[in-house]
This record gives sequence, structure tokens and C-alpha cells, in this order.
Amino acid sequence: MLGPDWQRLDYGVAVSGGPDSMALLWLMASLLPGQVRAATVDHGLRKGSDEEARMVSGFCAREHIPHATLAPPAPLKGSLQAAARTERYRLLEEWRQANALDHIVTAHHADDQLETIVMRLNRSSGVGGLAAIRARNGVVLRPLLHWRRAQLVELALENDLPFVDDPSNCDNRFDRARLRHALRSQTALDPEAAARSAGWLAEADDAIDWAVERLIASWPDASDIAVIRDERYPPEIFRRIVTQRLRANDPGLALRGASLDGVIAAMKDGRRAMVGALLIDAVRGLEGTIWRVSPAPRRRPPGGGQSRVSET
Repeated sequence: MLGPDWQRLDYGVAVSGGPDSMALLWLMASLLPGQVRAATVDHGLRKGSDEEARMVSGFCAREHIPHATLAPPAPLKGSLQAAARTERYRLLEEWRQANALDHIVTAHHADDQLETIVMRLNRSSGVGGLAAIRARNGVVLRPLLHWRRAQLVELALENDLPFVDDPSNCDNRFDRARLRHALRSQTALDPEAAARSAGWLAEADDAIDWAVERLIASWPDASDIAVIRDERYPPEIFRRIVTQRLRANDPGLALRGASLDGVIAAMKDGRRAMVGALLIDAVRGLEGTIWRVSPAPRRRPPGGGQSRVSET
């Protein structure tokens, strides 16, 4: 995941207090003494979470590992698990920057990877979605994706590491908890094999993006981010061209799945498509049809054949 200088870098380990993250912290601190800090994010969503943060803090004090407990400044809104995840990474990134750390390291493992793959299969995900949890995503590293949870529990027990089991992992109100319970009782799916497949899908996903960047660079008007061309590209290539161009105009735009296909259908039908704050219009010329992206007006004009597709 890293270059030859990985041993000279500084790392921040996200530690919840579970056996997997405690094992990760122990491994990192043993491998790179003096180059590791730890952080526990306490959302305050359930009774006892503060005690778990204190347990991690106490362990770190004994092992001379700098530790911080991070808490969101305001109550979470919306989907609880999704909001908690977003806020967790935001807090960790703030902490990383404040401490001049090179990377955040998390304890996601092969069992987590299998759960994510199955959940995304149920949502009709494509290549990128089925790549699931990436071993590296920007400054975030996940070095344990080929470890089983049972191996990490065993490591924690063998080294007398304190840990707790998060009760939300067994809370059937959450989709992932229900799926986790179902997967533990089956033997047909191998988490380690699934983790390897996800890694190869991640490589394939990156390769497609690489090819798309080069295709766009070959266009005569490649520097004009408002232009979208289609030279009879395969459907997946054109999806990524559209996605890349829309994000170039609005970096916060997230469009995928059926919503993206709806936009492309409108484009190929010659209809105006509206995506978030952007318009896509067909322009016919000597070279055939191209499309141009432009800012949408503040108010939708009355009437007309405009097709609006909401972002997801």
C-alpha cells in the first residue's frame, strides 16, 4: 500500500476498543514504536461508550501511546450509522492534520469485507461498489483486510489486550448486524476469498478510471470540462465519462446506479437533463452529437421538455 519510506511515516490508529482495533493498535505500536498515535471516536450514542474510550485511553497510557478521545460537536442527524461513519472520518481527519500524521489506519478485516460485498450485491452495485472496502483510500489505510476477525480476537487474547464487544454489532435494528449474524452461521462463502476478489475488483475499477482519463485527454477539446463526447464507447466507459465530467463541474455531486442511467438515457434521447445544479444539453454539429454541461438557472423555467434527474 505504501512506498519504501513507510517505516519513516507517522500513523494514527482508529481504536474503538473492540478486539480487532485493539489488535491493530498492538501490531502497529510493536512494529513502529514512537510513530503511532491512537484516537477513539465517542459519539455518545449508547450507554457505556465513554467507559470504552477510557479503557482504550488507559491501555495507551500504560503502553506510552498518545491517545485522544474525539466527540462530535453536535448530535447526529439522518441515518444513524451513515451519519456516524461520516462524522467519524471527519473527526479522524481533523485529528490527523492537527498531529501532522501521514495516515489514518483502521481495523477493517475480511469478515467486514464480505459483509460489505453482500450488502452491495443486494443494492445492484457495479465494479466500483463491489470493490467494497479499499485497502487504501486517500490517507486511510486498512492493512487487515486479509485477516479474519477470529484471528484478531485470538491475537488480543494471547497478548492480554483489553477489549469490549460493541453491542450495536448485534443490534438487529441495523442491516449490517442482521447480515453479520446470517453470515456467521454459513460456510459457503469464504471471507478471505471474498477479500481477494474485492482487491482485484478495486484494481479493475482503477484500471477503468485510468483508461477513461486517457480517452478524455485524447479529445480535441479535452481541456473544456463542459464537453462530453461519445465515440461509441462501451456503456461502462461512457458512464464514467459522464460521471467524471459532472464531478469536474460540481465536485460534490454523487451520481450512480439508476439515477446515472436515467441521465444518460435523457442525453441519448436528445433531451435536456438536469442533475443537481447542472444542465446537460445536446449540441449537434459536423462531428455528430456532443453534450455541454452548464450551471442550471436558479429557478426552473416553466414548461419545456426538461428532464430532471435528482442526484443520489
